[in-house]
Amino acid sequence: MSDNFSQTVKQQADIVRIVGEYIKLRKTGAQNYTGLCPFHKEKTGSFSVNATHGYFYCFGCHEKGDVFTFVMKLENIPFPEAVRVVAQKAGIPLPKREFSSPEEAREAGLRRQLLDIHEAATQYFEAALKSPEAARAREYLTTRGVTPETIQKFRIGYAPDDFNHMRNALKPHFSEEILRASGLFKSKDQADGSPGPLYAGFRKRIMFPIANEQGKTIAFTGRALDTQDEKGRDIAKYMNSPEGPIYTKGHVLFNLDKARQEIRNLGFALLVEGQMDCISVYMAGIRNVIATSGTAFTEAQVRLLSRFTPNKQVILNFDPDTAGRTAAEKAGAMLVEEGFDVRIVLLEDGLDPDRYIRERGLPAYTAAVRSSHRYMDYLIERARQEYPARTADAKVKAMNFLLPHIRRIPSALQRDEFAADAAQKLGIDSAILRQELRQAAMQRVESVRSHSHDPASETERILLRALVLPEDDSARQLASTRLSENPGWYDGLPSSAILENLASAPPPANPLDAAPDQPGRVLLARALQQPDVEDLTVTPKSLTEQVEDALHTLERRHLERRQRELRVLIAEAGRRGDDSMHATLTQELAQHNRRLREH
Repeated sequence: MSDNFSQTVKQQADIVRIVGEYIKLRKTGAQNYTGLCPFHKEKTGSFSVNATHGYFYCFGCHEKGDVFTFVMKLENIPFPEAVRVVAQKAGIPLPKREFSSPEEAREAGLRRQLLDIHEAATQYFEAALKSPEAARAREYLTTRGVTPETIQKFRIGYAPDDFNHMRNALKPHFSEEILRASGLFKSKDQADGSPGPLYAGFRKRIMFPIANEQGKTIAFTGRALDTQDEKGRDIAKYMNSPEGPIYTKGHVLFNLDKARQEIRNLGFALLVEGQMDCISVYMAGIRNVIATSGTAFTEAQVRLLSRFTPNKQVILNFDPDTAGRTAAEKAGAMLVEEGFDVRIVLLEDGLDPDRYIRERGLPAYTAAVRSSHRYMDYLIERARQEYPARTADAKVKAMNFLLPHIRRIPSALQRDEFAADAAQKLGIDSAILRQELRQAAMQRVESVRSHSHDPASETERILLRALVLPEDDSARQLASTRLSENPGWYDGLPSSAILENLASAPPPANPLDAAPDQPGRVLLARALQQPDVEDLTVTPKSLTEQVEDALHTLERRHLERRQRELRVLIAEAGRRGDDSMHATLTQELAQHNRRLREH
């Protein structure tokens, strides 16, 4: 693109009108206009546009430049593309492009005609939705709460139950090559191997156009009205356009064309899983919502999203089923790896965003979005749900669930902080386990070794020896009573499962039967061996006294663990600005500190 053309565009373009398409401006002088700066957060407008000289300047963050600079920065596009965008907005014809080869010229012409035929198809489907045949489609949309305004905004249409009508309608305007390349039609090979006549690929379906970030239709999703065809065969609920020269499903984010400006204004994007979810959320008033368009989240979509979210903040609200959770975790991992700050929305009762808004209303959904969870907190909670046992082996499995996610965090400091937070919330008391988790996070490995064969500590051995005694033994009664009342004391110890079994029921005839598995039986057998007496000059304590000391040790460790947890929770409450919770937790921490001093 020549320098002469860019200068012509700059001279003819109205910078006030073009900037005004992105932000609200008010006149503050003969040639000056002011608004809120789109490049940094502010409450008082310090962004100034000078109409005479064609430049902008922010007195807050000191960004400056001409109309091209503004579009380049806000759209995150290179200079040639910014010139094209400004020229189109100003109604200035683009110069005829010169191609390096006939093949390049042919491909450019093909892409242009494919965009034209998709626009024609969009208009065709829109008109068909108003026909008598589409009464059932309109009824379905009404039951889903889709208003006429929504239909118009998203250009929703209907594909008639007819093989030939659409082809005949478009054939006078497009060549056979374009009809076949569009993906809108299908054909069957004839006996001689040549392609047969074209017929409509979408039939008896509600049609949702898929647009690129410029708002041009490049593909469609068709939602079937029936579950089976006339021969009783199952019909796919959703059908997407095949990929082609203008459409690669993993490179598109549904509704980005409408949401892009609000994403910039609010500083974050809300990413949902389905198109109906996206449409419902958008029409309810949350304009920064986009969708993955029924495909797995891809690295190309991460890069696309990066262009429009300078703050790199994303909230995920995928379906709450197993597939949705898996998709959310994969998407979150890719976003985290690219430096995004990711949060997760968890909706009650397993509802997706569309149903949640229709049944609970927008205020409830907005509150759910505002109370979204940090992605790392969500993962830790998932680990706790997947491996709820309090044994050391279960906690190693929980750690190994988290490590593949931890290793994708780019910052070494953040990996270390997450590892420390995970150890805290998973209740990992063992210094060895905590150190292994942090080392694995720093070295970006994906697993740590199992500790199911670790020996019991002396504290555990004392309690196990007491718990296998007859029920009327004072040492057993003391251990059983205190451990039953305080299961958190032995949470995470190698012998926790055995301690729980022995404390909650009379000892079995064979003590080894209290162990849940072979490693547990080995641990218990070794613990029940009589200890060596090394110093005969020291009067040994009775078993009851030893049990009292062991329980004292467990209680102190439990208090120290809760003390660490409270410090983490207080920091989180401070980050959220939850003053009430911060005060409550601070009071509890003071009580714990006092108990530890007295212990």
